[in-house]
Amino acid sequence: MTKKILALPGDGVGKEVMSSTLNVLNYLIESYDLDFKVTEMNVGGSAYDAEGSPIPDSVLEEAKKSDAVLFGAVGGEKWDDLEWDLRPENALLTLRKELNLFANLRPAFLFNELSNASPIKKEIISNLDILIVRELTGGVYFGEPRGLNIDDEPNYAFNTMIYNEDEIRRIAKVAFEAAQKRNKRLCSVDKANVLEVSKFWRSIVTEMSADYPDVELSHQLADNTAMQLVLDPNQFDVIVSSNLFGDILSDIAGTLTGSIGMLPSASLDSKLRGMYEPCHGSAPDIADLDIANPLAMISSLSMALKFSLGEEKLSEKIDKSIKTFIKSGYRTQDIAAGEEYIKTSEVSDIIIEILKHE
Repeated sequence: MTKKILALPGDGVGKEVMSSTLNVLNYLIESYDLDFKVTEMNVGGSAYDAEGSPIPDSVLEEAKKSDAVLFGAVGGEKWDDLEWDLRPENALLTLRKELNLFANLRPAFLFNELSNASPIKKEIISNLDILIVRELTGGVYFGEPRGLNIDDEPNYAFNTMIYNEDEIRRIAKVAFEAAQKRNKRLCSVDKANVLEVSKFWRSIVTEMSADYPDVELSHQLADNTAMQLVLDPNQFDVIVSSNLFGDILSDIAGTLTGSIGMLPSASLDSKLRGMYEPCHGSAPDIADLDIANPLAMISSLSMALKFSLGEEKLSEKIDKSIKTFIKSGYRTQDIAAGEEYIKTSEVSDIIIEILKHE
């Protein structure tokens, strides 16, 4: 059966890193006779400029029919003054919600050859390999009621942090199962000292741990985890947390590696269909300069092959090719540390050459 892939380059460097990634994908399709259909459409600011909406109905419908969505990046100062529902970032939240992509997997790993690019001392950061599992469609980002009241004095704004039992159980299940495939340690992060929703979260995760006796479960408060990620990141294997805390912690973990240009992410539904995107943003300040790092987007393709497209061996080949790329001394500007660097447009050709000889 044909696997459908929707490519959404978006804005800024999203277009450049997607171009590199599609070069790799097209090579794989031709070389391994893959039954994939790839469709490319506008999203974000580019879609707003063309069609008056950051997420046109046609794009959403195509996404719902796709096995995997490759998402570049959206946003930029050009669209900052638009109403929220017209801003590029709304496309991302809409896709997550409409596709029911409740589980966000954010690996944070370090190639030891790049340890000098990390702001953390080498002896602390060496061999970093963490997976953060973030709940993606609930919590304070989506909770109702929410609003801004400017009719009363003083003016005020409000949001609602809410989770039901089913939402907690399904994300915890993903995290426990991920830990079983790694080093069998899971840290659940919350603010159970001050938030009722976190107390509830902790009680559900603790109860579920009985079904995973091979996984060592621990709990931490979110502020402490933020500190521990900097002081001793290798104490962690898998971290699971709510939407808000997971958002913050995954960005901290990403920074440890020296460049978020290296880090992929996957957002999955219950059937392992998903959206795959780099952890970096649209970086409009370097757009069209041919210096963006496309490796995170290419790694995101690897995750798509593994989880949604049934091609785990090809996923492993891409991961291995990226390791070879780094070991061979190739560097993009963000990880060059003063050395010579290659252009965005050159990366995919090098990766493809490595793939040919593996």
